[in-house]
Amino acid sequence: PMGSERMEMRKRQMSTTQETPGAAQAQHSTGNRGSNACCFCWCCCCSCSCLTVRNQDEERARRTSHELQAEGIPNCEESPAPTLEEVNAWAQSFDKLMLTPAGRNAFREFLRTEFSEENMLFWMACEELKQESNKSVIEEKARLIYEDYISILSPKEVSLDSRVREVINRNMLEPSQHTFDDAQLQIYTLMHRDSYPRFMNSAIYKDLLRSLSEKPIEA
Repeated sequence: PMGSERMEMRKRQMSTTQETPGAAQAQHSTGNRGSNACCFCWCCCCSCSCLTVRNQDEERARRTSHELQAEGIPNCEESPAPTLEEVNAWAQSFDKLMLTPAGRNAFREFLRTEFSEENMLFWMACEELKQESNKSVIEEKARLIYEDYISILSPKEVSLDSRVREVINRNMLEPSQHTFDDAQLQIYTLMHRDSYPRFMNSAIYKDLLRSLSEKPIEA
């Protein structure tokens, strides 16, 4: 009986020894899979969902940079300093204000304080679009204008009525220099009636007028 027990114990030990390498190999294989399964893990070393998210973020960043370059609207238009005569003329009509780069710059500075600068940016983008003649450039700029100022998903969306939006959607099927004419006119009218009177009473306009009035006349 004792001999048979010893034989049984040896069989068990040998069986355990044979199973151990396979178990270790399986564990090693599992460990490798764990290190590569990088769905939002620390290593991010395989092509799964975390790389997809990262690639999407990089593509979005490149697209934003491209749009800013394509739009080409500076923070401030280049213009000589306005004269007292020009600044006084701004008070005569909104058209005279918008005809001069200095007037647009001053008005745009005021709109920025009211968080409505997108109205001026949209108007300027439409003016720039009208100067284009290349079909592919027109289509690209029209798309950027739509995404930046017409889309309801844009933080710079301008306020337009449903009729004008329908016109734009039809025009976008074949974009041209005049795709946004109705919308541009509506925003121009909005700035004229709503923002312009407040600009004329603003500290920005009054301070500019005062500084030019007090400036000594050069001989």
